[in-house]
This record gives sequence, structure tokens and C-alpha cells, in this order.
Amino acid sequence: MPRAVHVLALGIFAMVTSEFVVAGLMPQMAEGLDATVPQIGYLITAFAVAMAVGGPFLTVALMRLRPKPALLVLFAVFLAGNVLAATAGSYGVMLAARVITGTASQAFFGVAISVCSSITREEVRGRAIGVAMNGLMLGTLLGLPMATFIGGNLGWRAAFWAISALTVVAAVATLLGVPRLDRPGGSTGTLREEVRVFRKPRLWPALCTSTLIIGATFSAFSYFNPILTEVSGFGESTVPVLLIAYGAATVAGNTVVARLADRRTIGVQVAGLALNTLFLTGFALFAHVSAAAAVLMMGIGLVGVTMNPAMVTRVQRAGNHGPLVNTVHSSFITLGVVIGSSAGGVFVDAFGLRSPLWLGAALALLGLLSLLPELGRRGYTGPAPAATEAPDPLETGTGTPAAANSTARART
Repeated sequence: MPRAVHVLALGIFAMVTSEFVVAGLMPQMAEGLDATVPQIGYLITAFAVAMAVGGPFLTVALMRLRPKPALLVLFAVFLAGNVLAATAGSYGVMLAARVITGTASQAFFGVAISVCSSITREEVRGRAIGVAMNGLMLGTLLGLPMATFIGGNLGWRAAFWAISALTVVAAVATLLGVPRLDRPGGSTGTLREEVRVFRKPRLWPALCTSTLIIGATFSAFSYFNPILTEVSGFGESTVPVLLIAYGAATVAGNTVVARLADRRTIGVQVAGLALNTLFLTGFALFAHVSAAAAVLMMGIGLVGVTMNPAMVTRVQRAGNHGPLVNTVHSSFITLGVVIGSSAGGVFVDAFGLRSPLWLGAALALLGLLSLLPELGRRGYTGPAPAATEAPDPLETGTGTPAAANSTARART
């Protein structure tokens, strides 16, 4: 695996740590910014909305840059946003900082995944994306507890300064460890070329399936804490341990999915959604049984957000592996987070704490149904073409010509 893939994982880790940091420091930030806890909660929503809406526009703005300079520009914007957050004297300034960092974070995901695809051979591309996505899983497992620990002991501003320092480290590593590349997928950098790919009919169902996969997971994940304490009977001190175990399950699941994503792209998603439907349904039925709740929660960790490598592989085959396609895909993933968490809150108010789990099961089932047309297409349930065979244009997209693949193989 190229060293640059691991370097990109470090950048993603920094972005995800910044995304989650507010969740662990709500009371301290509310006191420091003279705001209410619900207002601090809106900062999480602002980050997500900025990712979903602003990320693609920033990607378009950077389209004429080569990938490595684009990544460094995004690090600079992201660093500026975190420094602004660390020095914010009012809620309005903090809100602006979250919008800046959210927008830069989403664009970084898109460009970084495109770089992963450009520097690896087609037959191991899903595995490379999985390695990079470990930055996302480790951000949940280690980044949030780390930022919460620093903020709790040194003040919430120190957490943002720590993320700023981590951003500088990741930027330097990118400068030294990521090779100079042409634009991914043979792109000329024109907006018309990048937008044309969205006319492909198989791209939109792939994007929507990703939304449903993540929406199903986050409808449950967003309310794990109250479910585990008020329904399952766990103590407040036990919940962080369970969440760390959940994070470890996502790392393990992501590793397995990454190994299978290239040759079993649709099969992996079918299996993941089927299992997640069962785990979410089981959790809803047996949430009052502590041992069952813990096991089923780990199951959701294994087959939920861990579908990312397979999701990305499918989207790239249906479109291309250019930065705009990957950034828009990340926006659809973020939309799943927003739908799952917000609809889950409505369900909690109306039907109680088990209801987000039922909602998640329903979304997972819809995701499974959305894959039925692909299952009917010849070749999607079997192995992907070997590297020596001519790739199907519908699977690789117009942005992966033979010359670009030869260049990518030479780099690995």
C-alpha cells in the first residue's frame, strides 16, 4: 500500500476529530461562549450542513489545482477555521468557524479519496480507500476521547489548539508524503467535464443507497447514550467504555469491508444492510436486556459506517474517481447523518427511546431494496474484472482511461 494512503488517513483523522469535538465539550463551551447547551448543539448541525452544501462548491473552486496543492490549500482553510474557533470570543464567531471547518473538511474528503484512487491499482482501490477511511473510524475511537480529555483538563480552547497542531502535522506529512499528481481520472479540470458525469443513470441510485446506509446507522448511533442508560440500564460511567468498544468494532469492520470492496462491491453492501437490519431490529426488541444491547450495538458498529469502502467503490464505478464526484458522495453521506439524527429526535419525542432503532431498521431495509436493480444486472454479484481485462466503461466511468490507469500502476 503506498505510503501516501496512510498520510491521507492522518488528514481525515484530523478532520473527523474537529467534527466531533463539540459533542464532548458542550457544557464548557456553553459557559465560555455565554450560550445554552442546545445552541452549542447547533454548532454540530452547522458543521454538517456546511459539509453537505459548502464542500462541493469549494471543490469546484479548487478544480483547476492539482491534487496535492488542493489538499494543502484545504489544510490552510481548515487550520484557519480551527484557530478562529480556539480564539472565538462570541457564539457568532464560533458558528462562522464551524462553517469554515465543515466546508473544508468535506472538500478534503473528496480530494483525498480521489488521490487514493489515482495512486493505487484498480483491483486494490477499495482496500486503499478502506485504509484512508480508518482515519474516520479512529477519529471516532480515539479523536473524540482525546479532544474531550484535553478540553476537560485544559479548557475547551485547548482542544481546538490541539486540533490545529494536528492539522499542521498532517499538512507537513502531506507535503512530504503525497506525490505530485495529475488531476484524478484524467480530468482536465473543467466544470463542464466534472458535471457531465452526473448524467449517468447508475450514479444517483448509488448515491442514494449511501444516504440510506449512513442514515440507518446514525438514527441509532445518535441516541446510543440515552438508550443505554435509560432503557438498557447501564451506568453513565460504563457508556464511554461501550462507545470505545463500538469504535473498535467499526475499525475491525472497515478492515474486512476494505478487503472485499473491490470484488464484492454490491454483495458486501447487501450483506451489511441485511445484517444491520437484523441488528437494529434486535436492539429495538431487546434494548432492555443489557447483555443483548451491548452485543447488538457492537454488531451495528461492524456493519454500519464500515460500508464506506464499498460505497465509494460503487460510486466511482458508476461515475468516476474525480474529486467532485467524491465530494458530492460525501455530501450524500452527510445527508444520511442529518436525516438519521434529526428524524431520530422526532421519533424519540413522539414514540420513545426505542423508536430511532426501528427507524434505523426501516432505513436499512430501504437501502437493501434499493440494491435490487443492481442485483439483477449481470456481473455485479460476481468478481470484478481482473486487472488484465478491459474494464466495463459503465463500472469504471469515463474518467479512468487506460493511460491514467497505467500511470497509477507506475506510481505503486
